[in-house]
Amino acid sequence: MTHQLKSRRSLLAGVAGLVGIGALAGRASAASLTPAASEGPFYPTPAMRTPDIDNDLVKIRGLVEKAGGEVFTLRGALTNAAGQPLAGYRIEIWQCDVDGNYMHPADRRSARFDRAFQGFGHDITDDSGTYSFRTIKPTVYPGRTPHIHVKIFKGDREVLTTQFYIKDHPDNARDGLFRRMSRAEADTVSMAFVEGENGLEATVDVVV
Repeated sequence: MTHQLKSRRSLLAGVAGLVGIGALAGRASAASLTPAASEGPFYPTPAMRTPDIDNDLVKIRGLVEKAGGEVFTLRGALTNAAGQPLAGYRIEIWQCDVDGNYMHPADRRSARFDRAFQGFGHDITDDSGTYSFRTIKPTVYPGRTPHIHVKIFKGDREVLTTQFYIKDHPDNARDGLFRRMSRAEADTVSMAFVEGENGLEATVDVVV
């Protein structure tokens, strides 16, 4: 075999290797995207929300009492698949109260909704893509494992709708939406609670 032929084959092998690595990297990036999930029937329209829709769901302006439930801080960072932070995005969350009631008239039990709980709130990601909420640990809603609904917008464009779950909760294995995800996907939207400087907290990073 001539030296020229060897060099050509080495070059082709190198190119093939780079293509293979690129394909694997592409698959890895795609796999790292936060999985989408159903919006569910109880997304509160603007008319249903309290006037206070900030990122602290356990304290409504003008009310003395605080929401029932175990309070924690939910935080994380929003990035694209390349790991670049996404600033100025609106992140919304909504969830049932401590007794499993949604702030939505379509929920037949909404009349008993905890009026000290916002049920819905939003935050805007900062320059480093970070967001945070003060809310309560999600509780069981009939037929579902505990979860928090999440929507992400860039301006008026909806980028992602998903749900966050409690890591290793026993009801996860019986939840139809949770079971549709792979183990890797479930890990990206699972909240592991730890004791922080200001109480209980969980971190969920989101990739879109």
